[in-house]
Amino acid sequence: MATTQDLSFLSLVLNASLLVQLVMLLLLGMSIASWTIIFKKTAVLRGVRQDTERFERDFWSGGDLNTLLESAQRNTRSDAVLEHIFEAGMQEFMKVREIDAARRAMKATYQREMDALEANLPFLASVGSVSPYIGLFGTVWGIMHSFRGLANVQNATLSAVAPGIAEALIATAIGLFAAIPAVVAYNRAATDVDRLAIRFETFIEEFTNILQRQTGR
Repeated sequence: MATTQDLSFLSLVLNASLLVQLVMLLLLGMSIASWTIIFKKTAVLRGVRQDTERFERDFWSGGDLNTLLESAQRNTRSDAVLEHIFEAGMQEFMKVREIDAARRAMKATYQREMDALEANLPFLASVGSVSPYIGLFGTVWGIMHSFRGLANVQNATLSAVAPGIAEALIATAIGLFAAIPAVVAYNRAATDVDRLAIRFETFIEEFTNILQRQTGR
């Protein structure tokens, strides 16, 4: 029973060396931050997809462009990305009646919106790539610390070295726990952002063609 108690997760963490504990704390903080980003990014991308589908239905249903513009101006939600792109292009076109100016306005808005959608993705990529190495560093240091503690012990047995090694291996486990969800979430979010980018770029080209037909150019 004492051995079981000594090898419990909490006991191993509390009895680990200070450096290993700091590594665990760093990895735990990175994991909490990445999960916060994952939940927020998932909700944001879901909202953008839903709003994009809604606006595409309204746009291609043959509605009046001025009516769509008025609706877009009233919609200040951050997930109305495609609507913001349309609004920027339509407003610029109504001001100067130039296709290139409208395209530039849509491209500028598109770039700002994409920067917002891609925010925090590099952090997820960094957590996914460096967390295992940070955990491995903690493990190596913990094992070294454990073996140094056996230097003055005459009869070094497995039961004597096992707790120290177990403490050290927890750092690697926490590193993987932080890295795996971050990598999966980054790949999924990056794919979703790329798909949305293609839809936005396609809309810009199609809307530009519509404006060209209206001007007869």
